[in-house]
Formats: sequence, structure tokens, C-alpha cells
Amino acid sequence: MSDNPFFATSTLVHELPPFAEIREEHYLPAFDQGMALQLDEIAGIVADPEPPTFDNTVVALERSGAMLKRVAAAFENQGDSDTSPGLQELDAEISPRLARHRDAVHLDAGLFARIDALYRRRSELGLDPESLRLLERRHTAFVRAGAELPAADQQRLREINAELAAAATAFRRNLMDDTRARAIVLDGPEQLAGLSADAVAAAAENGRALGRDGSYVLSLKNFSNQTELAQLTDRSLRALLLAASLGRAAEANGPLAIRTAGLRAERAALLGHPSHAAYVVADETAGSVAAVDAMLARLAGPAVANAEREAAELLAAARADGLTSIAAHDWAYYAERVRQSAYQVDAAELRPYLELERVLHDGVFFAAQLVYGVVLQERPELVAYHPDARVFEVFDGDGGSLGLFVGDFFARDSKRGGAWMNELVQQSHLLGKRPVVVNNLNIAKPAPGEPALLTWDEVRTLFHEFGHALHGLFSDVRYPLFAGTEVPRDFVEFPSQVNEMWMVRPEVLANYARHHATGEPLPAELVERMAAAESFGQGFRTVEYLGAAVIDWAWHTLPAGTEVADAEEFEAQALARAGLAVAAVPPRYRTAYFSHVFAGEYSAGYYAYIWSEVLDADTVEWFASNGLGARESGEVFRRELLARGGSRPALDCFRAVVGRDPEIGPLLARRGLA
Repeated sequence: MSDNPFFATSTLVHELPPFAEIREEHYLPAFDQGMALQLDEIAGIVADPEPPTFDNTVVALERSGAMLKRVAAAFENQGDSDTSPGLQELDAEISPRLARHRDAVHLDAGLFARIDALYRRRSELGLDPESLRLLERRHTAFVRAGAELPAADQQRLREINAELAAAATAFRRNLMDDTRARAIVLDGPEQLAGLSADAVAAAAENGRALGRDGSYVLSLKNFSNQTELAQLTDRSLRALLLAASLGRAAEANGPLAIRTAGLRAERAALLGHPSHAAYVVADETAGSVAAVDAMLARLAGPAVANAEREAAELLAAARADGLTSIAAHDWAYYAERVRQSAYQVDAAELRPYLELERVLHDGVFFAAQLVYGVVLQERPELVAYHPDARVFEVFDGDGGSLGLFVGDFFARDSKRGGAWMNELVQQSHLLGKRPVVVNNLNIAKPAPGEPALLTWDEVRTLFHEFGHALHGLFSDVRYPLFAGTEVPRDFVEFPSQVNEMWMVRPEVLANYARHHATGEPLPAELVERMAAAESFGQGFRTVEYLGAAVIDWAWHTLPAGTEVADAEEFEAQALARAGLAVAAVPPRYRTAYFSHVFAGEYSAGYYAYIWSEVLDADTVEWFASNGLGARESGEVFRRELLARGGSRPALDCFRAVVGRDPEIGPLLARRGLA
């Protein structure tokens, strides 16, 4: 495999992976070689006859595994963004092996002995703050991985971790397969009455892309309440669409979720914690299970009361159609009717003003320049992993190149649902690397030559995910362990949520919200009505979110040895206990398609979105009231928080910006829960 592109550092700009050269058969040999090389590097650290020093142990560990990082970053991104049966088979093989490899590093007794010796005399080493934090965080990671456990318990940990990795891979594959299978296939456009013309055309284009020429296909998004429910006038089709969404992968993934939760609880017990949630949150900003319990309990009652008030409004509108109750598949449809009636805001009316290229360049990128002084320039000669993925170079205010941004915005059959940010290369002064980050969305691809018109929520998602991208791009740390988004899970969503604020700032909104055909700006009175309508539906959105957070929390607060017979019954009981069993408001994710939790990194961490939103809402108020302009405020936020990554405690970064501890009041006001 001398031609394997992973065997050498990329010579492209900022080490962008050479996707034009990468083939599926390159991955397995590169994984084999990458793992072997890192184990050799670890063995070299352990065998060093010199006493352990920060440089020959901790820094050497930071430098190790370069090839493995290259191949793993590219593979993870392609598996999420443009998978294939071959890649799925490889994922099933590689995931347990990677878990065993991580254990081989963290459970290496000789390596831990060197790190532990340094940790015990850390105050004598004269380390600068970032280096001291690196030593402390590395020591914590080894302890949390089981380095201090007896050999028998370590062996059981290895078995658990390998099985969990295999289960996560199976969960992802089951979900992707069933999501495809449950797409709604329709014969003619008349069945899509209520959808805008461009949405109908996108359904036809989706049918063509899926090999169903002449059909109109509604593919499922990863969350419960599908976006088309707000417009489809055919009630039976709405019911069919929501049922397809809610029933995804239940038979295959329900038992997998039970097994996964049980294994995580067993692992937590081995590591001295009463539950997986307790294990996770001990290393997050929340700090304790009690703190998360208290927040969820505080929000549930007011959120349900809000949703009940909204339901009464919806029912008043639905009675005109002869309905006597609001079902789950009716909520979005009548919410849109009420929004139109009360605020004269029609979601379909907005779409012509929200064309993807304009939103991207004159909204998202414009805001980044306004606030942070950066400029993005497309580099069409740089090849990404799929023709729809586009590469941009990011330049700082002084003209220097910060890194690369890859935007991959359209849905396709080979991409998982949702929206996310990946890092292909992490910034590090130690390794001399600039960041290469990816944003993935799932916007319906229009027919050739037609504009991609967005919903308001899709605009919000663009700004949100670019907030994650900025967190990676602005990273200014020495060690890769701290780069960009390497922060606690219940802090990582905070900067991305803050970035959403710019979508409605008058100078930004006026710059991008223009009619795609005429160039006319979004009418001022419509902007005012949109602002008034923002609070409508907060009850639904909060209950929907809290339902998913409670489901995650219930699974992961189980003590080891708890028997669960049926996943659906378990989640129903959890929602009832929390007071969130609102039949017309299904949780944003149910167990069987909750990839964040059962196939991702958010286990016992989905609460993070609203925990982070406390910081977000507080910071938005700081931006508005600190007396500084957007550019000056942006410099503070970038320097004290975005650039710092995980190099200092997360809440210290928040305090350095806002000047105090976070307060929950702004969140309660935003959500209508004060």
C-alpha cells in the first residue's frame, strides 16, 4: 500500500485530506498501521530509561498517534456524510478494535505510572498554566478510563467497551436502514397539497435521486416531528408521516438500547459511580446528578403549562375543520395556522427570502466578518469527499490564513440525518497545525437550476453549526487535547447557540433576507411580525426537547443490574414520572432513533443543550448591554472563550467574558418560563 494517502501527511492546504486519492480499500490498512504505530510510540515512552518528565511523557503522548488521527478523522466524517455498504461493514469491524486500542493506551500500567508520578509532584514542575492543565486532564482521563482498577476489573472494562462500540455501530446502521425504508413515497403532487412549489419540486428531485423517477418522496429527518407536518393539508398523510417517524427502528434498536444502558451502568459501577449519568456529569460543568435533576424538574412544569395554553389556541383553530382534539400530527399544522392568523407570519411566505447561497454568504459569513473580522473565500480547486461538499479558506483580519471550512449542506441517501460539525484537522501549536472543520446539514436538494429555499429553522441551523465551526477555527492552543470544541459536553453547545443571535440582528438580517428572484428585502413589517411570533410555540419546543432529555437521563441514571423488559414502556414511564407525558407533543427523539445518545457522544448529556442555553441567553444579554460594539464584543468572546478551547476550565472562560457566574433568568424569559 505504498500509494495509501494516509501513510504520509497531506501536502494540501492545511493538511486537507487528499480526498481525490482516498479509496475505501485504503482505510483498513491505514487503521492497522496507525494503531500499531501509536502502540510502538507508547512502548517507547514507557521504555525510556530517563525518569519521567513532562516532555518525555505527557508531550510525547500528545505527539503520538498522528497517522491514526488522520485516518480516523476522515473515516468518521465519510461514514457520517457519504457512507456505503463497504464503509458500514468496515465500521462494524473497526469500532470494537478502536475501543480496544483506546483501552490499550489508557490501561497501560507503565504509561500511567509515569503520568501518575508527574501528577503527584505537579506543583514542583514549574509548568505554565496550559501545560499544568494538560497533565491534570491526562491524569483524569486515565483514572476515568480505569487505570487504577485491579486487573480483573480492567479486563471486564475492555470487554464492555468493545461491546458498546459494536452496539453503537449496529444502532447507527439499523437506524439509517429503517429511516430509508420508511420514506413516504407518493404518486403525484396533488397528495402534497399545502407544500410550497419548491418543496414539491424537491420531493420530486428526491424521488429521482433515490431511483424512483416520477414519484415524490418525503425522506425522514432524524427528529420526531417532521417539518412537512406544518404545511400538509391531508390529515391522513400527516398521520402516516409522523407514525413512520415515531416508529423507526423500534424492533431492532429497542433491545440494543436496553443492552447499551445496562453495559454503561455496569462500567460506571466498576469505576465507582452509582450510574452512568453520575460518571458522565462528574466531569462536566453541571458537576452532579442532583444539579441536572433540579434543572429538568424546574423547567418541566412551566413548559407543560405553556404547551397546554398553546394547545387550547390550536384547538380553537382546529374546530373550524370539525376537530374536537389536537393529535400529535395536527400540532405543527394548526400552530402554523395560528401563527398566520395571530401574527400574519406564514412560513411559506418567508422561504423566497431565504435562499441558501445568500444566507450563507450575506448572512453567516457576513456576520462572522462583522463580529470577528474573518473573511471566507471559496477554493473550488480543493476537492472534498463529495461533489456537494465545498471548501472555503478562512482568512483573519490581518490577512493570515486561519484554516479551512468545508460546507456540506444537502441531504442525500448516503448521509445520516441531522446537522453537525466534524474536525478533519485539529489546531495545535505543538504540532504546527491549522484547523480544517466541516459543517453538515440536511437541506432538501432542489432540482437542477432551482434555488435552495430554506425554512427559518434551517437558517437557524446554518448559524448554529457555523458557531461550532468558529469554535474550531478560532482555536489558539498549544496542545491538541484542548483544541476547539474539546470542552465539556454541557458547554460545547454554548458558543454555537450564541452564534444564532446574529441571524436576527437587523444589520445581518437586512443583508441576507432578500427575495431570490427580485432582490427585494424582506418587508420591514414582516420582520416585526416575525419578532412578535418568536415566543409563540415555546411551550411545544421546550416540552419536545425536555422529553428527549428526560428519556436520555432515565436510561442513564439506572443503577447496575437493573432489568428493563421493554424500551417503549420504559420511556413512557420516564415521561410520566417527569410530568412530560403530553400525548400531542412527542419527545424530539425516542429511544430507538436517539443516535445522539446510543450511537454518539451525548449519553447522559442531552441535557447539555438547555444547560448551555443558560450560558447562551446570559451571553446574548451581555452582547446587547455591555456598551461595546459588535466587533469589540466579538474580540472579547473570541479571545477569552472561543480561542481557549479546553485549555482552562469552561466556566472560567464564561466568567472572563461576562464578568460573573451565569444566571438562569434570561433563559426563563426567552422560553416564556419566568
